[in-house]
Amino acid sequence: MTTPNHSPSRRLIKGLSVKTLLATSALAAAGAIALPSFASSHREAPAITETPKVDGTDFYMFRSYEPGREGFVTFIANYQPIQAPYGGPNYFTMDPDALYEIHIDNDGDAVEDLTYSFDFDNELVNGTGVMLQIGDKTLPIPLRAAGAITAGDSSALGETETYKITVVEGDRRSGTRTEIGTTFTKPVDNIGNKTLPDYDAYANQYINDVTVPGCATPGRVFVGQRKEAFAVNLGEVFDLVNLVPLEGSIEQDKDNDDLKDANVTSIALELPIECVTGAGNGVIGAWTTASLPQAQLIDPTPTYERPALQGGAYVQVSRLSAPLVNEVVIGLPFKDLFNHSEPKDDAQAADFVTNPTLPALIDILFRDALGAEDNIAPSNLPRTDLVAAFLTGFEGVNQQAIVTGSEMMRLNTGIEPTPRDSQVNLGVAGGDLAGFPNGRRPGDDTVDIALRVVMGALCHDIPVNGTPTNLGFCMPEDAPVGNAPFTDGAPVSAADVQNAFPYLNTPIAGSPNNTGDQ
Repeated sequence: MTTPNHSPSRRLIKGLSVKTLLATSALAAAGAIALPSFASSHREAPAITETPKVDGTDFYMFRSYEPGREGFVTFIANYQPIQAPYGGPNYFTMDPDALYEIHIDNDGDAVEDLTYSFDFDNELVNGTGVMLQIGDKTLPIPLRAAGAITAGDSSALGETETYKITVVEGDRRSGTRTEIGTTFTKPVDNIGNKTLPDYDAYANQYINDVTVPGCATPGRVFVGQRKEAFAVNLGEVFDLVNLVPLEGSIEQDKDNDDLKDANVTSIALELPIECVTGAGNGVIGAWTTASLPQAQLIDPTPTYERPALQGGAYVQVSRLSAPLVNEVVIGLPFKDLFNHSEPKDDAQAADFVTNPTLPALIDILFRDALGAEDNIAPSNLPRTDLVAAFLTGFEGVNQQAIVTGSEMMRLNTGIEPTPRDSQVNLGVAGGDLAGFPNGRRPGDDTVDIALRVVMGALCHDIPVNGTPTNLGFCMPEDAPVGNAPFTDGAPVSAADVQNAFPYLNTPIAGSPNNTGDQ
């Protein structure tokens, strides 16, 4: 068994107790207020903007659809939003003081049964990075690399980033801990084509098999920069939805995707189905978090190894499952508190789901534009359709053996994956049961799905085994525009990403073509 391994110089302050550190740095743990929510995405809460290295941006969970890998589940946890490809010279290393975790509940009690914890470390080669002789002095260069880096030769790289994986059975902090594999390497970000002439070949060497405790079949892991796969008309949406969000009123165009030229950092983990389902009914719930030490003291004389002094227990600062709703559903005063919450406590503030404000905002903004004479927000309060979609799962599709109202991504591992070329980007609402909200694939258009579901799509017939069916939560008259084709105009599909692990595309190079068109 192992515990998180951090050097004392980074983690502890010699001679000071945690109590003293907390008093000195004037920091205290925030009180945990559990919120029922669908999850965070990009810069979704005020406080997390101050620590972008631990900002969870998207979480994907799906039956692997890479040919020959159908017996596996893929988890992809993305962090560090809206990375400019040319964001040098330091780029986007992970925080060595943080724990990045993927939690799995396999029985439905909204408590983690398995946690895969990722702990990072950054080091300068020989403690200095690349050195050059300048006259009578030998000095470190200001850049991370001093020449080309290839799959077979990374000697020009002066900084390395590694990570360890610990599997925790039971409670994430007090459960049984087992370190798996060895120390893994995270490839450097895609600095540019001169530094990394073949980024695919270089990065792919860091796709590793990983042995899972108690599991006969190995899984796979990759951690590294990827091209952002989430598509959203970000600027228009948050400018009071500065567009008429209906098909026909806005052109479906990739140029509407404000993230098309951005990268992100992915933790991708592929595990055998039998190693994640436990004793439940084959439906698993999962979410991802990031946690930081409880206290930080800024060092007035920082070094590379110790830019700040850290101490205390880990405090969760980011939590993510389904996309978007911390931005557009959770009330502004509660956004930061959501990031500290756990699924088991979500029933304490269910009003955000049962009585959502987003439909009322859409009514205020678009009643006239949609030609309606009266309120277009669904009237079936409390919104049991949204409770099923995001807090309990659907019976017979992705509802667990124990039903606990909680915000988790739920996946029925017994539903066969849909091959990439046959996937429907509206997921379950489009008749593809292997898609969102039964898990989430990179090609699921979750923005359009969320808009339609929030505005009452489940009050109208949806295809069930090819037959239009009302699910019984509400009736069409409860949702006057529930069958409207809501969209943000930023299309996404499975064809936009790879058909193999880690699925998300090669990150955009910082040079010479730093756009998503390359």
